[in-house]
Amino acid sequence: MPRKSRVKSKSGYYHVMLRGNEKKNIFNNDDDKKRFIEILAEKKLDGKFYLTAFCLMSNHVHLMIKEGNEDLSSSIKRIAGTYVSYFNKKYDRTGHLFQDRFRSEPVEDESYVIALVRYIHQNPVKAGLVKEVSDYKWSSYSCYLNDNDKMCQIVDTELILGIFSDDKKKAIEQFKKYMEQTEGTEIFIDIEEEKMSTEEAKELFKKMAMEFGIKDIENLEIKKRKEWHDLIKKYREKTGLSIKDIASIAGVTRYSIHKILKEKGKA
Repeated sequence: MPRKSRVKSKSGYYHVMLRGNEKKNIFNNDDDKKRFIEILAEKKLDGKFYLTAFCLMSNHVHLMIKEGNEDLSSSIKRIAGTYVSYFNKKYDRTGHLFQDRFRSEPVEDESYVIALVRYIHQNPVKAGLVKEVSDYKWSSYSCYLNDNDKMCQIVDTELILGIFSDDKKKAIEQFKKYMEQTEGTEIFIDIEEEKMSTEEAKELFKKMAMEFGIKDIENLEIKKRKEWHDLIKKYREKTGLSIKDIASIAGVTRYSIHKILKEKGKA
């Protein structure tokens, strides 16, 4: 079956998503994320494209890009190709890193534009990695508040801030309020059924354990207490992960997870 042609954006703006092949991580640590951002900076030189927003998750990336003096496909191929070369060399691997070709959708309407930027910045919140958009380091959110940050020199904030106000100070305040609002009815391309990678699921479990007052998740005595039972129930409720996956992340048997969840009828 032939591939569908990409829908051309009249405005030149696109929402782009790159996803790890077989849902695997494309970033193993902060250094990998830093390298990806460096590549974005390198590839956008001389007006090749303009970057309005980004968010780097463990197994996927969201970008809002405006075409410059080259077409979108060429820009993304250059970005992805350079990063794959870096990643494969660093981890002594071969083969595909990204799943198929990248996904994209045109961005036209002004209300859709700012809703998309909010959607991109709220990805880590929806995944349970942070409570507030401002808490996540690997998105362009902070670039709208402090353009002196070196990482933020790659982000073109004028379009979005200009929608809110001609006064930059007022625009930033309105931007912050809007980014914290609940999403509207807009539908954007997403990673569909998978919301978290294994790494993100483990990070969330540790974070929630701390919130329940559990500092050492390896402590066998802790796993007999009410706090542990409450953690397991809340984690299942929040993630919807299988008993098998939760048992693996928590480091216990499937039976123990099943027994805890049965107390609340969630098995």
